[in-house]
Amino acid sequence: MQSLQFMFTIYVTGGVFKGLGRPHRQGTTSPATMGKIIFYEDKDYGGRHFECNGDCTDMLGLLSRCNSIKVTCGCFMIYEKPNYTGQQYYLCRGEYPDYNRWMGTNDNINSCHIISSVPGSYNMRLFERLEYGGQIMDLVDDCPSVMDRFNINDIFSCNVKGGNWLFYEHPNYRGRMYLIKPGYYRRFSEWGGRSARVGSIRRIMDY
Repeated sequence: MQSLQFMFTIYVTGGVFKGLGRPHRQGTTSPATMGKIIFYEDKDYGGRHFECNGDCTDMLGLLSRCNSIKVTCGCFMIYEKPNYTGQQYYLCRGEYPDYNRWMGTNDNINSCHIISSVPGSYNMRLFERLEYGGQIMDLVDDCPSVMDRFNINDIFSCNVKGGNWLFYEHPNYRGRMYLIKPGYYRRFSEWGGRSARVGSIRRIMDY
């Protein structure tokens, strides 16, 4: 299948550079799900900036750093490293004058993925062991404490039947976060987790 392409614009001192970005296969951007995110090199929206309407696998060479962001339409996951790897951060519409506002720890942002809305109801099945083994736990709403709800700290695999979700490493939506889209995850590494620890879970509803 031929992949779609989208235009991006990067504004630099003395001119404007336009080029083509190639969306991630699983996150192809359609006109109905177009968003807009603007990355700035300096705090408080200073320095060079890069505008993106969808997915961008590699921002290396476009900006030397990222210290502030504006999201004017849609919601995105941004990633510390190219190709949607490294630490993940969720951003909905709003302004983020420094990286602390998106719970970042440094100014490294090198890829981004637009999150498209998913029709239907929210429905997720969690498992306490790899490859859908052990205790089965169903979830249809936000969960500020996995321990309080299910009396466990670790989720080793899951099956998302509906909706986009976020896993958080700690209770009350704190710590490292991971985007969980509809599909099957046989082990925690498949959603980018360093371990099976999941402290809280919430639905993405900010489209």
